[in-house]
Amino acid sequence: MLLSGIAGLLAGALSMGAGEYVSVRSQRELLEASAPHPEAGRAVADLDVDANELALVYRARGMSEAEATEHAAHVLSGIGERHPSTGPVTVTDDHEAVGNGLSAAVSSFLFFASGAIIPVLPFLFGMQGWAAIAVAGTLVGLALLGTGAVVGVLSGASPGKRAFRQLAIGFGAAVVTYALGLLFGTGSA
Repeated sequence: MLLSGIAGLLAGALSMGAGEYVSVRSQRELLEASAPHPEAGRAVADLDVDANELALVYRARGMSEAEATEHAAHVLSGIGERHPSTGPVTVTDDHEAVGNGLSAAVSSFLFFASGAIIPVLPFLFGMQGWAAIAVAGTLVGLALLGTGAVVGVLSGASPGKRAFRQLAIGFGAAVVTYALGLLFGTGSA
């Protein structure tokens, strides 16, 4: 039972960490690919474009007709005299709110592992059988109630309501997982 718990903890934590890394990395790459080049604003002056054409581009990107016309006029009014570049353009990381893949992966791994260790604790301390299962269930229930209450406080909702919702979802998932284990014959003999 202990080895199964630790294997599940590590498999889940590694899976969560890898998934988080891929997710954050992909999101950053998509944001970087969709961001305009730092010199794009200077290029408008070199284009043979008028306000109507530029407004059509903005409308194609989803702006309303009025917004597109106003934005095109604003962009073209700022061209005026062209000023030569005074040096290299410094690029800042505008996507820092997304985070980076490695820190997201490590955080996800650690948070998942810290939650997954809770039902394993009684077995780590030598308990066995139904007593260990009862202690594990109690510890998990308390953890679910605590995290639900914290989410309630942080979101401005009722901590009690969020705590019991978290408890119901967590124990519901455990019951479904147990039933699937019985269905596929992975229960103990």
